[in-house]
Amino acid sequence: MNSILSKKLSLAYTIIIVLFAITITIGITSFIDKQEKTEIVNNVSSCSYTTTRLSGYSFVKPLMFVDNECEGDNLASTKQEVNEIIQNYKSLQGVISASVYIRDYNEGTWTSINDEEQYEPGSLFKVPILIAYLKMEELNPGTLEKELFFDRPFAMDKNVAFKSKSIQIGQKYKVHELLNYMITYSDNNATALLNNNLKPEVLTKLFNDLGLKIPDINAKHYYFSAKQYSLFIRALYNASYITIEHSEYAAELLSTCEFKDGLLSGLPKGTKIAHKFGESGTPQEMQLHESGIVYLKNKPYLITVMTKGKDNKTLSKLIGEISAKVYNNLASQE
Repeated sequence: MNSILSKKLSLAYTIIIVLFAITITIGITSFIDKQEKTEIVNNVSSCSYTTTRLSGYSFVKPLMFVDNECEGDNLASTKQEVNEIIQNYKSLQGVISASVYIRDYNEGTWTSINDEEQYEPGSLFKVPILIAYLKMEELNPGTLEKELFFDRPFAMDKNVAFKSKSIQIGQKYKVHELLNYMITYSDNNATALLNNNLKPEVLTKLFNDLGLKIPDINAKHYYFSAKQYSLFIRALYNASYITIEHSEYAAELLSTCEFKDGLLSGLPKGTKIAHKFGESGTPQEMQLHESGIVYLKNKPYLITVMTKGKDNKTLSKLIGEISAKVYNNLASQE
């Protein structure tokens, strides 16, 4: 009897030891697998991020931007196809150069083409003026209701190909009305009148906060790359520089821009876009640019295209073709 009991206990101990060994083995294997998987994930996420924060406050540092230093894989094919379009225009249609910046807001990814090239922004500079005035309204409520008198036309040394409505001599306009003329119709007289009443320290702080070279508003020449200029549009979309209400106001105003020969020409009818165009350069080397937010149904994105060439019609056609390619590619990823 004791012998049989001893054998049963021995067998039980053996089974327990075997099960314990199996459990330990499975645990070690699982741990090793997890470690290997963790290492793989870490290798994939090797790209670092940079953050931009506002300074000048005692207790807070508001967040402006978070940027992945690597370009997005989901935009790689779009970059290649857009670059092919640009090369074709350079080879066959007299385009001198073109730069593009794209940011997919849903994925938080971006890509750029020819980012080292610098351009004169022309009327694109009206967006930072708009932001500066909305910041002035925050600092001094009532600024937008202030009336300014337009007593004489301003001397312009610009060749403007795309003309629209303008303010009239002898009339008073509230600041918010002038902002509408400046953005919707790209009116240079409204812009000049606003410039004369702009607090330069507000514009200076805007550029400084965005990490951009501070411009001389009266200078004949100043430059941006497509990626640098996109910071203004990003600040509006993120509502990270002026209040949410004023950012919404600015974006809605940009959605009324009458220019239809660039980005808008490459989008399906009815597509919502908040955008601004600018033209500059000389008769020998014209420049045409456009930047905006395209509200693709489930995939809003920012696109900035800056171009140089001999013919504005060709440049606007190039911008439209790039716009169509980017829209179709991102729409297919929804």
